Amino acid sequence: MHAHDPEAAAGPPASERLDALEIKASYAEDLLEQLNLTVYRQQQQIDALQRKLRELEERQSPDSAGSAPRSLRDELPPHY
Repeated sequence: MHAHDPEAAAGPPASERLDALEIKASYAEDLLEQLNLTVYRQQQQIDALQRKLRELEERQSPDSAGSAPRSLRDELPPHY
């Protein structure tokens, strides 16, 4: 090995560096797939929760058919 050898000064051989980069890229691709799946599932949950919230809001709206305005006394627990 010579002191002026450019390959020795650059560190590991190019093939080892390429292998390391390919491994890192593979891990990054796997992580990206996992994150995409997580985001997809969370969006499904958000959509379901928004549907439930709309249903609850429709039940509580005073414009609903058959619902009369309620007094705050009706909201108190029976032991009061």
